[in-house]
Amino acid sequence: MRTQRQVVDYSLQKRAVLRELLAGRVGTYDVCDASPYLKNAARFHGEPTDERCPICRSENLTHVHYIYGDELKQSAGQARTLAELPVLAMTLREFQVFVVEVCLGCDWNHLVEQYLLGRDGLAEGGPEQGAVGGAAAAGARTGRRRREAQQ
Repeated sequence: MRTQRQVVDYSLQKRAVLRELLAGRVGTYDVCDASPYLKNAARFHGEPTDERCPICRSENLTHVHYIYGDELKQSAGQARTLAELPVLAMTLREFQVFVVEVCLGCDWNHLVEQYLLGRDGLAEGGPEQGAVGGAAAAGARTGRRRREAQQ
């Protein structure tokens, strides 16, 4: 997705949770606690993956994309399919996407990543500027703001 920016990957946190589970410091019921709403969102709006569940190893994981943002108003917090996100990204200035992986068999769930989408990403770097250039421009703006705040 072209306007995807400020990506936060939670794979290290997932590995830490799984390590705690395998060491016996955390119980299976503590990590396999998907709510009925999350499971329904996975069934009706989720994107199936080829990745097996790290707990039960019998089901494939499903990714659910939740959207949040000021412009969304009552739609904030809804699960959307992956196909709907580019349309929303061209329609709205900016919104946050949270990707949650869910196992419908054992109720494992974990936040996979979060990122920003929207038209503001196109205005920053333009279509010719890649993700690295966009990140550098965002870093330069942040540094400038910090210097201005310190003065």
